[in-house]
Amino acid sequence: MKVQGKPTRTIWLDADGASVGIIDQTQLPHELVTKRLATLEDAAHAISAMLVRGAPLIGATAAYGVALALGRNASDAALDAACRTLMATRPTAVNLRWAIEEMRRELQPLPPGERAATAYRRAAVIADEDVETNRAIGAQGLPLIAAAWEEKQRSGPVEVLTHCNAGWLATVDWGTALAPIYAAQEEGIPLHVWVDETRPRNQGASLTAWELGQQGVKHTVIVDNAGGHLMQHGRVDLCITGSDRTTAAGDVANKIGTYLKALAAHDNGVKFYVALPSSTIDWSIEDGVRDIPIEERDPSEVGEIAGRLPDGKIARVRLLPEGSAALNYAFDVTPARLVTGLITERGVCAASRAGLLSLFPEQASRMAGE
Repeated sequence: MKVQGKPTRTIWLDADGASVGIIDQTQLPHELVTKRLATLEDAAHAISAMLVRGAPLIGATAAYGVALALGRNASDAALDAACRTLMATRPTAVNLRWAIEEMRRELQPLPPGERAATAYRRAAVIADEDVETNRAIGAQGLPLIAAAWEEKQRSGPVEVLTHCNAGWLATVDWGTALAPIYAAQEEGIPLHVWVDETRPRNQGASLTAWELGQQGVKHTVIVDNAGGHLMQHGRVDLCITGSDRTTAAGDVANKIGTYLKALAAHDNGVKFYVALPSSTIDWSIEDGVRDIPIEERDPSEVGEIAGRLPDGKIARVRLLPEGSAALNYAFDVTPARLVTGLITERGVCAASRAGLLSLFPEQASRMAGE
């Protein structure tokens, strides 16, 4: 995707061939700042402090984190320690575990002298594959937007509501939920995106709005509780969100507030789609409400907010009265019954075990053996 008209990715190998560059997403939308990751600790901090975020990008960053660690020490003990350190950074996004397991599977059998170079190559492949997967998600989701446009008899823009940021900033490029939107833009379909602010970290207002603006997609930021009102008045044609973990039965964990949007969509007959790469599917669990671990973050994210002052300086201000407690769950789970369909790189399917297995039949034998 583009930043100031220039094609850009969220993560890259620096010119020195050893360190890794990222966009520091905590500084957006007011400043575009890049950071250099030189150590395992740098990568772990980038993930846990949300300099990088979004399930696919977390996975790619973790892969490079393993490479950074082995560039300094490629022993068995160092590989184990790197995997443990990175696994502990964010508990909900399953891509983190997937990427670490991919790296361990390839690196463990190798002699230590071959591990570092292989780790960098494998991390680069994971990043490149993410780009192509997300491009495919866009192609698979495009017909849904095209159908909505036809249903409107091409009389106006397709109104899409999204939640949080599942655009290219959440991946290496293209995004998941926004990939069909970008694909539709390329096809000349008129679009307008309703962008939930996504409290408390405001990823919609700060990230989704920023990248849509960079890409020239018309959009409007709304408060989190406005989506239901818009649906009641026929101003939303379809919803598309992302997923940080999807169960084998089609339940989806996404940024807190997604469940409420799905309830509103269900009540108003609005189609509710979830876009996700196959690496986000956790085939080991069925019941998302019961079994998906939900990250609880620092209450200060609820009690404080950052913004630009009239003099141009960036500052954090307190919102809550002194002494008021705050609770900060980062995700919630939307049951499969509320999801119209899952948009994956292989196609669109029902949010169910049967639906997912129709696209990923190779998982059937593995699941049968468990």
